[in-house]
Amino acid sequence: QVQLVESGGGLVQPGGSLRLSCAASGFTFNTYSMRWVRQPPGKGPEWVATINSHNRSTSYTISVRGRFTISRDNVKNMLYLQMNNLQPEDTAMYYCARGPGTGTSGVWGQGTQVTVSS
Repeated sequence: QVQLVESGGGLVQPGGSLRLSCAASGFTFNTYSMRWVRQPPGKGPEWVATINSHNRSTSYTISVRGRFTISRDNVKNMLYLQMNNLQPEDTAMYYCARGPGTGTSGVWGQGTQVTVSS
């Protein structure tokens, strides 16, 4: 059974940082590309970042490029999202998702809330 469990969200002031984690189980983690997806309050889900399964190549939506870093540990079956210089528009529920591409489809976890506010 595929399971993705996110953690690390919270309330942070503008300009602050958070590191999100996603623990994966129930599938061969190192054979899948992984994504972070977010859903702002009252809006639809949006793709944030993707990391390739093998060569670790990454891609980011324009609004987070240079501020967020996606990474993975294929030994621990963990996915991470380091978020720096957070802004109020980054406020959302953040989900890790299995699979390649830049969309929002596929298996998600239960999410972790990130709120950026002074």
